[in-house]
Parts: sequence; C-alpha cells; structure tokens
Amino acid sequence: QVQLVESGGGLVQPGGSLRLSCAASGSIFSIGAMGWYRQAPGKQRELVGTITSGGSTNYADSVKGRFTISRDNTKNTVYLQMNSLKPEDTAVYYCNAYITWARYAPPTNYWGQGTQVTVSS
Repeated sequence: QVQLVESGGGLVQPGGSLRLSCAASGSIFSIGAMGWYRQAPGKQRELVGTITSGGSTNYADSVKGRFTISRDNTKNTVYLQMNSLKPEDTAVYYCNAYITWARYAPPTNYWGQGTQVTVSS
C-alpha cells in the first residue's frame, strides 16, 4: 500500500510564502512524474505544476514565476515553494504521483489527502 502525505499548508497574508511537502511511503519500487493540483471552493481541480523523475518542470500560467516545484528522490518527496501568494491562490492543494511497486508492474496514480492554503489579510 502506498500513501502520499502532504504538509505545510496554512494561513498566510497576501505577498507571503509557504512551502508544501508531500512524502510518499509504502511499497515503492520507483516514482515517475509527481505534481501538485489545487481545488478552490466551487471550482474544478486544476493543475499547478508537475516534475518528472529527471527534474523537468511544467507550470500553469497562473503560477509561473511565483511557484517552484522540486523533489528529493532519496526521500520520495516533492515540494511546492509558493511565493508572492495572492488571495486567488486559496485552495486545497493535492499532490499526485505515478508510483510503481515492483520492477515490471505498471505505474499507479496516487493522490494525497490535500492540505488547505488560505491567503488572506
């Protein structure tokens, strides 16, 4: 069984910063692409950004230049550094990962439970 556990959410003032972490644990052979998504009240879940196992990143236009995704493959952890936060960044943030549990097994898509980020003065 594989789990993704997020941490680091909270309340921050506009213009502030937060760093989210997401650690994968359990039966893991390898981890492929990892990413962050968010869902604001009354809206659909949307992509924030992704990072490949080799470290290549991709971001939504709304967060480019403000958010940075990184990963530590030795810790099976992905991070989301959020700077210059805006009220419209308020949402529940979810991490996502494609994880293979054995050498010849197909990758399975996993989601974390979500962490709340609120940007407000």
